[in-house]
Amino acid sequence: MIVTTTENMQGYEVETLDIVFGNTVRAKHVGKDIFAVLKSIVGGELRGYSEMLSEARAEAMSRMVDGAKKLDADAVVNVRFTTSQTMAGAAELLAYGTAVKLRKL
Repeated sequence: MIVTTTENMQGYEVETLDIVFGNTVRAKHVGKDIFAVLKSIVGGELRGYSEMLSEARAEAMSRMVDGAKKLDADAVVNVRFTTSQTMAGAAELLAYGTAVKLRKL
């Protein structure tokens, strides 16, 4: 499955199928919160949160691709990511794009 942030695929005619989404909601771990507070005093990367967000991005993207596969798509174009707080201590990461069929020109 081709996944790209561009609208079109050079050398291909693109047939739009539908919008596809993939999301995950993650909550903070108490241990990570305590470490984050301490780390914020001295500054620097909060690696626990960085790892959590990387995992969430990968999971959201995988779910988006699964949705595209159900449509028998060849690619997902114009892919974007967004986040939002769903409740205190939890956030959603959403991946979305347009599932398409490709025809070589």
